[in-house]
Amino acid sequence: MRKRKQEENKGTPEWMLTYSDLVTLLLCFFVLLFSFSEIDAQKFKAIMQSFQGSLGVMPGGKTIQSSPYISTSNLPEELTTKELEELEDFKKLMALIEEYSENANLDNKIVAHIDERGLVIRVLDNVFFDSGKADIKPKAKEILIFLSEILNKDEFKDKQIKIEGHTDSDPIIVSNSFPTNWELSVIRAANVLRFLVEKQNISGDRISAGGYSYYRPVAPNDTPENKAKNRRVDIVILKSTVSQIEPN
Repeated sequence: MRKRKQEENKGTPEWMLTYSDLVTLLLCFFVLLFSFSEIDAQKFKAIMQSFQGSLGVMPGGKTIQSSPYISTSNLPEELTTKELEELEDFKKLMALIEEYSENANLDNKIVAHIDERGLVIRVLDNVFFDSGKADIKPKAKEILIFLSEILNKDEFKDKQIKIEGHTDSDPIIVSNSFPTNWELSVIRAANVLRFLVEKQNISGDRISAGGYSYYRPVAPNDTPENKAKNRRVDIVILKSTVSQIEPN
């Protein structure tokens, strides 16, 4: 009898069987939950990029990456027919801008690229303005006339436009007109907007202007060359899926 009881006491305790069944069931439950979900990494990346752009926050304290080349690598892989057509229109416009800048010997001063907001036409400040001033140069008006003719074409006439002024980090020398870089960047953008609306008949309900001082650099403000890159005006043609009121 004593030997039989010792044999019966050997083996896995009964509570372990119940516990292992419970763990197995939980594992199956979570596997099912995971299989029902769909994780779209590309869409998640696009959403995060849009938040970074709209809130002015860059990952790891980095600046916006600048490139004179046309880039669409950060666009979602899956596009609707309308979005594909819009992308093709942007590419055609970029080709026109590239040709114009080459003919005008402005290769490195007028560049274009596509980001999550749409098409960004970047013009360095010395093309439009004299140092520390916000009056548009006479020759620069020819560039704006060229751009406005394109923007008034059928494929772009319904697109929303944002004019964005940017400066470097150097403080403003004593000036009654521009106490800080905020005023300078805002007034420069506003003057470009006014020329497009008042002189070139761009509809006022499809365009807006904003100034960002030196808080959205495309390069570190550590050398004269990089500072020159940051002093710029961006003309952004927004995609149809991006709202005009989005604070980009």
